[in-house]
Amino acid sequence: MTPTALYSRFAEARLVEALGHSPAVLLHGPRQCGKTTLARVAGERLGYRYLTFDDDRLRRAAAEDTVGFTESLPERVILDEAQRVPGLFGSLRREIDRRRTAGRFLLTGSPRALRVPGLEDSLAGRLRVARLHPLSRAEIERSTPGFLDALFGAGFPPFEDVPRLGPRLADLVTAGGYPTANDLPSGSLRRDWYADTAETVLSQAISDLARPAAREALPNLLTEAAARTAQLTNISALATRFSVSRQTIEAYTQLLERMFLVERLPPWASNRLARLVKTPKLHLGDTGLAAALLGVEAADLLRERTLLGALTETFVYQELRRQASGSPAPTRFFHCRDRDGVETDLLVVRGRRVAGIEVKAGATIHSSDFRGLKQLRRALGDDFVRGVLLYDGERALPFGDRLSAVPLTTLWRAPTEARAPAITEREVFALREETRNDSPGTNAESPATQGIGRTIE
Repeated sequence: MTPTALYSRFAEARLVEALGHSPAVLLHGPRQCGKTTLARVAGERLGYRYLTFDDDRLRRAAAEDTVGFTESLPERVILDEAQRVPGLFGSLRREIDRRRTAGRFLLTGSPRALRVPGLEDSLAGRLRVARLHPLSRAEIERSTPGFLDALFGAGFPPFEDVPRLGPRLADLVTAGGYPTANDLPSGSLRRDWYADTAETVLSQAISDLARPAAREALPNLLTEAAARTAQLTNISALATRFSVSRQTIEAYTQLLERMFLVERLPPWASNRLARLVKTPKLHLGDTGLAAALLGVEAADLLRERTLLGALTETFVYQELRRQASGSPAPTRFFHCRDRDGVETDLLVVRGRRVAGIEVKAGATIHSSDFRGLKQLRRALGDDFVRGVLLYDGERALPFGDRLSAVPLTTLWRAPTEARAPAITEREVFALREETRNDSPGTNAESPATQGIGRTIE
């Protein structure tokens, strides 16, 4: 078993659930994110036979006689890289219609799988798609995170000491979430792996487009997207930069989205807030890939704090997306920004309930950092569950009604019980002032306020 198989995946529970209800399930996601490994691990527990169309002989046999091949398949079977035999899908449909049993076929596919001609028509109503992301940090560290449950539940224990990330934050951002990359040492080997993977995926995309101009434009556009991650998408500016039409850049961006290389985070729409910006945010699909495209390593990010901040925001978004893939509660993500520039980096929505998240790569907190979260709280009333400022600190600190600053490491740490009562924002600052008055001319801190004075300005 390869090292990547040792990672337990949050998406496995949703995959098994889908197999229990649908005759065919397609496990879909970016290249090299661990689809084959997850399918084999889950399939082994459920009694599936594994077949891969990377095997030339098997692929030729299936293509030459799709009906006979399908009829000879075991009761439960994994068909890896199914898009390599597009003619097979019609035979799978006939076999499903002949004997409709849940979980008969588990298919895995590259980003091109859903674009195979006839797939949607052949398996409409018979196929469920299960999305697999690259690894979350929680999966890499083999922890059971409780962040989303705490966000929509009881909140975060105040004053619990956790370790700061410090320089390690840049290491985590550049590591990204691809299993193979995380099995490699940091530095040039990992960066080269990401670059080679991007080149392979882009080569497939370019062949799909059949446009000679795309050979140069697509790699440049992807690198530009990495430089603009966590910013509002500006298709017109990109079109001007690359001297092509807006329609062409839009088509290229959509293709990069289909290949899971970039994502557009939609703007939140609500009649309770006026003058909202309707432009989506652009995020790279993985921060390790983004760092490799930009040619930066952890040491570079520690010097380029603005870039570290943008990549940290993308890192948080992708971490929560990956964790949510294993949650039974439907979870949607948005961003919110008005025309005065007041924004919230990330909105997490479950039904009518909304939580807001701001992201900071540093350890210093200002009251102004909560401006967007407070605006959301006023506008949404009871539908506003909680507002969280994620920062590289050591403690969760309450900042008033349903607002708190929470260490970044809380994202993937297992939940713990609260160890101290919540206090208000006013009381936090009062404690800080009391400490200063008790120790004139020094920066001494009482036990009750250690860690507060140096992180709040």
